[in-house]
Amino acid sequence: MATIVEIKYFNTFLLKKVLSDVSEDYDPIYGGSFGIPESIGGWPTPSLTDAQNEKEWVIEEARIQGGFNNTIVDLGVKAYIVEEDNLAAIRENSLIYSGVYNSRTGVNNTNQFSVGEEITKSLNPSNGSIQRLYAEDTNLIIFQEDKVSRALIDKDAIYSAEGGGTITSSNAVIGDIQAYAGNYGISKDPQSFAVYGYRKYFTDRYRNAVLRLSQDGITEISEYGMIDFFRDTFNNITSPQYGQGNIIGGWDMHNKQYVLSLQTSPSNPNQAYSTLNFDELVTGFTSFFTFKPTQFFSIRNKVYSLNAGSLWMHYSPTASVGSFYGVALPSSITFVLNENAAVSKNFKTINYEGDNGWQVDSFISDAQKADPGLVLGSWISTSDTIAFLPSYIKGAYDGLGNSYPAALTPPVYRYGFDRKENKYFANIVNNSLGTSEEVIYGAQMTGIKGRFATVTMSTDNATNPGGLKELWSVGSVYSISSY
Repeated sequence: MATIVEIKYFNTFLLKKVLSDVSEDYDPIYGGSFGIPESIGGWPTPSLTDAQNEKEWVIEEARIQGGFNNTIVDLGVKAYIVEEDNLAAIRENSLIYSGVYNSRTGVNNTNQFSVGEEITKSLNPSNGSIQRLYAEDTNLIIFQEDKVSRALIDKDAIYSAEGGGTITSSNAVIGDIQAYAGNYGISKDPQSFAVYGYRKYFTDRYRNAVLRLSQDGITEISEYGMIDFFRDTFNNITSPQYGQGNIIGGWDMHNKQYVLSLQTSPSNPNQAYSTLNFDELVTGFTSFFTFKPTQFFSIRNKVYSLNAGSLWMHYSPTASVGSFYGVALPSSITFVLNENAAVSKNFKTINYEGDNGWQVDSFISDAQKADPGLVLGSWISTSDTIAFLPSYIKGAYDGLGNSYPAALTPPVYRYGFDRKENKYFANIVNNSLGTSEEVIYGAQMTGIKGRFATVTMSTDNATNPGGLKELWSVGSVYSISSY
């Protein structure tokens, strides 16, 4: 339908037609949406009569101040692109970088992604998504699910016909990408990453491996006596990205150790978590801990962890030994007595050197494990097992045998051990129901039969609670026996 628009005086005008769509927010009083007149953005009326049709047009003066022959205002260049498919594209195996940022000169082009430049770098999609990036000197280490690579930063590699590589400067932000040897990645556990110096530690849950990346490449440190443990534990961590289990890694600056917390699936309540550490000095995993962090990190010479939103500083001089997040639990050690393991023997005593306050939790020989009818760990009904060693007061003496003053008479708990020449000894008293091979059996017999024995000792909760208790050596006196 033709429309005649009257103009009061002669000048240069721009005639615009607004959208003809009807807004459901149309205001019938002011002729626009939400009271906004149509001349400045309001929607037109629903019906298209001649009068209303005129309101679909907007007239703007093109000259400054509307003066005759004044400078005309041009519309200029308009960037306009019609995208048929405006959905976001997720490229999990690609990198993209923006413009430069320089805080000294005030240049901030981090919001600029010029499509006219090569600002993307793609990796092999068969190796999975990129989970973590770590910049080291002039290299960028890229952790994919199934591969670890490094990319050159601000330089590139030129290869000769013989295959030799030469590093040269380049204007490329991300240069050539080179993969590390070995089919290892970080799976989907980027939070297992920790770094110290030129050593990077992380886990590959898909391959049941704990890895170290250093100058000599990738090493599988879980092979140092822990293959079975990590295989079984990683199998229980199903989908960390969906909250079903978690793997937390961090560097302990105090002891120079890699701390790893494996928090298994909720379907395994008996194995809620296992927190352990890797020590480079012994090239192996040395201890399990009784804390379950959500984050673990070091700041200078202090070590911190987070649990349920609370910050905890480790190795605090004011905290109790073995206390984490305000909860104190005993420390324990499990060892094997296997001297002359091929010979059948009778273990008669258990002894140790160290601080006062250690107790024996269990003493189980190979003969007990071989009997399927025995309940391991049962003190009363298990055949040939050490009896309860109730704590008793040896006397009002300190750890060196000196008497306390009359005003101070705290008892010295030894938990079944007798102190002699700065060593602690205890007899292994049989508390079994007896077997047909024994001439005298029951509580009158001493010792446990077997070729080797597995012993667990822990700190008690009565001797110097929260104090330091060291264990230097353990042993047993035995006699050769036969069945």
